[in-house]
Amino acid sequence: MISAPVPENEDQRLAALGRYEILDSIPERSYQDLLTIAAGICGTPMGAISMIDSQRQWFKAQKGLPVQETSRDVAFCAHAILGDELFVVPDALADDRFHDNPLVTGNPGIRFYAGAPLVTKGGEALGALCVIDDQPREISDTQRQALVALSRQVVALLELRLAHKELRNHLGEREWYERILHIREQELRDENRHLSKMSRTDALTGLLNRRTFNSAIEGAVAAAASDRSSLALAIIDIDFFKALNDAFGHPAGDAALVEIARTLESQMPSGATLARFGGEEFAVVLPGHGAGGAVLACERMRQAVQQLGHEPPLTISVGVAGFRSGDAVSDIYSRADAALYAAKRGGRNRVEMNE
Repeated sequence: MISAPVPENEDQRLAALGRYEILDSIPERSYQDLLTIAAGICGTPMGAISMIDSQRQWFKAQKGLPVQETSRDVAFCAHAILGDELFVVPDALADDRFHDNPLVTGNPGIRFYAGAPLVTKGGEALGALCVIDDQPREISDTQRQALVALSRQVVALLELRLAHKELRNHLGEREWYERILHIREQELRDENRHLSKMSRTDALTGLLNRRTFNSAIEGAVAAAASDRSSLALAIIDIDFFKALNDAFGHPAGDAALVEIARTLESQMPSGATLARFGGEEFAVVLPGHGAGGAVLACERMRQAVQQLGHEPPLTISVGVAGFRSGDAVSDIYSRADAALYAAKRGGRNRVEMNE
């Protein structure tokens, strides 16, 4: 194990940390909310907002971790504060600095770590906003940007805390303080709304992502089972999408995905939920539609895509399945997927039904 060296500005860094009076403070929902959004965006089961003291790492907020603090010499975040950029460890067991770290070899079994340092206006890194997994992994550019954005919001909260401390001694400036506090809180709310949307939607098309869609169909299946109403699921695949990417490049493929997403949105029946399912696949859950009605709705989608006038031409294949009494979510997924493969085997650019 290789412990992180002490930053060159350690004395100034510790002095700044002391000014914020954050160490050993009580839990606050605003910090926990930012951590929850970070873990949600990155899809990790663990994470923390840490402060690096002279001898320890203390968590202002934590998710899935068994302790409130650790020794500084084993802290991943002690490495993160050495720079001002995101610090990522894809696989701790493959990293000489961490492979024998007790946080890796023992509880909580860290394999993946990504930490954005909490850098003040004066340039002192107080700690880090980090997400953690017990499996090795990578994160996307969008997830990296979100972590850095969220780390800035943590620092904004710390600045509000400091401002509150200073202005308690200047009651005559209360009107100014309340105006600035309102502006900062509104900025935080706006940023949190944006980041929350990022965690629920696909970055390219703006549609719901697969994780959010899974929650939607679970609710729809439960409702259909409860009131014995109709429900259908459609899985949509862009025909020969790999060939399009290979021939014209990924930017052309991305443009086609966005164009088809907008076209499908324009054809959605009332109450339907559309999502990008992954790659070139989309999915639609249609409450109140039996399989037959869903086929008609999907046929309108197929025709709308075919009539786009795109060059080269774009078409879709669609598999539709209706809800059966006693179905689990996996059952209706399996039937819709089987219907999609039947559409592909049948020549593509068609809708197939599996009741």
